[in-house]
Amino acid sequence: MPDTSPSVPVPPPPSAASSPSAPKSRSLRDPKPTAERIHQLAGRVLSGDIVLPEFQRPFVWKRHQILELLDSINRNFPIGSMLVWESTQDLMSKRSIADLEIADRSPNYPVNYLLDGQQRLSTVCGVLHWKPGNAKSVWNVAFDLQTKEFFHVDSLADLPLHQVPLRRLADPSEFYRRLSPLTDASLTETADELFNRFTDYQVALVTLGDMSLNDVAPVFERINSTGTRLTIFDLMRAATWSTSFDLGDSVEKVRQAIAPKKFAGLDEKVFLRALSAAAGGSFNVESIDDLRKKDGDTLARAVQETEESAKRACDFLATEVGVPRYEALPYANQFAVLCEIYRIVGTPSSTQLGDIRRWFWRTTLAGYFGGWNTGQMTSDTTTIRAWGIGVYKSLDIGTVTSNEKIWRVKTFRANSATAKMVALMLSNAGPLDIISGQKIDPDKSLAWSNDKEFHHFFPQAYLKRSRKGTPHLVANIVLLTSTSNIHIRDSSPSVYLQEIIDADGRETLVARLATNLVSEAALEAALKDDYEGFLYERSITLQAEAMRLCGEPTTTAVATEPEEIQDENDDTTE
Repeated sequence: MPDTSPSVPVPPPPSAASSPSAPKSRSLRDPKPTAERIHQLAGRVLSGDIVLPEFQRPFVWKRHQILELLDSINRNFPIGSMLVWESTQDLMSKRSIADLEIADRSPNYPVNYLLDGQQRLSTVCGVLHWKPGNAKSVWNVAFDLQTKEFFHVDSLADLPLHQVPLRRLADPSEFYRRLSPLTDASLTETADELFNRFTDYQVALVTLGDMSLNDVAPVFERINSTGTRLTIFDLMRAATWSTSFDLGDSVEKVRQAIAPKKFAGLDEKVFLRALSAAAGGSFNVESIDDLRKKDGDTLARAVQETEESAKRACDFLATEVGVPRYEALPYANQFAVLCEIYRIVGTPSSTQLGDIRRWFWRTTLAGYFGGWNTGQMTSDTTTIRAWGIGVYKSLDIGTVTSNEKIWRVKTFRANSATAKMVALMLSNAGPLDIISGQKIDPDKSLAWSNDKEFHHFFPQAYLKRSRKGTPHLVANIVLLTSTSNIHIRDSSPSVYLQEIIDADGRETLVARLATNLVSEAALEAALKDDYEGFLYERSITLQAEAMRLCGEPTTTAVATEPEEIQDENDDTTE
């Protein structure tokens, strides 16, 4: 979990003026601070005296953070206190730390569960006790006696004499044996200082006495003042953890179930929202926080139901609206709501399926989840459940954007819901390459790992040269193979489109353009190199298709002046 300096109250030393009636011994619950040598704490971890409870997250520090900690120790800078919970409770704990096996602990003694200090203690254990294996390991660290700097080593070859692998510090005789050939007194002195620092450096270890897991959870939650901060998922994993339930394992179980369907990469908070709704709550933070009040059976049932509904949600996205993977989903929170929808209805009727499809396209077009707030989350939960039992006739959110100008003023970028919607509309239209006529693979296009399949109809270089406008607009994007894009290069549309007409005929080009949602009117504008005219006509077509998908009547568009519209991010939620 996080690695911070906890704000744990340290009791003052007993005063001679204390009241005679004051208790003579502190409660087991009172925090007991002691000074501990850092290398001895590492030894206690490896011996199994200090263990990492299973609700701790994995080691998350970057390489530079490892080096910064080592440098702080070497400079005798404070690195913050550490917190352990001394308990007789037998909780699941990790069997390794920093790629090192932890010895079995004696069942006859209390266990010290590490609540704060994992990243720091893992670093010390890792660099001091690393056994050479993978040369690229983050634990393969050395110290340069000349520059007095720590650095990562990327090989297993012997280093120059003035560069000392940190793992030598764990064995004093080996450390000094290797440095015995040193003749430079200043380097020898630096080596002594390094060894003494890691031998004598002390940190404050605060020990909490034996108490219930419910009492410990609030303490654990508040350890987030600095360093690697807790996410809401981290907090809830700790707050709901018990010997019979682990939120982290449960979410991983759901993820593994939908991994073949390519939606496992969704953010953990999305799954928390789905679990919260499945446990009888809503999608908002307050409802997620209430998970801590649920018993293990309720949580386990919510996980099982979420796993099943998540698989159905994936199938709906892939088959009904053409979203083949999580990267192509306009809003991540759409998945959480879909999980609740499919948890309620199971196998929807054809009418319900039509409602769900329209709900998806309407919320996408309206940018509904771009500002999804607590009130909307609560209302949506009520609507879904009432609709599922037939009380409400539809999943209508009551808002649909009907102005075609959004397509010609919004920027095409990977995290834009509008861009993802037009990409999905193109994918559903069965796009053909406008030059070769070959089919374009939607799954490859919608992976969003790169944008090689998405290209400018009016080439970027041409627009820059002619100064006709901004190229990166949604209405200027079509699906095109890289080969055809290279062929077009910076040609004006009037040139490359005429070449296609001359080679394959106008009707063929019109048919190919239709699969890219480009109308014949837009083609006419492009043949005149009229960028504004093309954008307008293309916007009309895109809007008509969007409204059709939303189940809205298509009306003849009226020309409107483009205005500044705030471009949304797909995860701008509370």
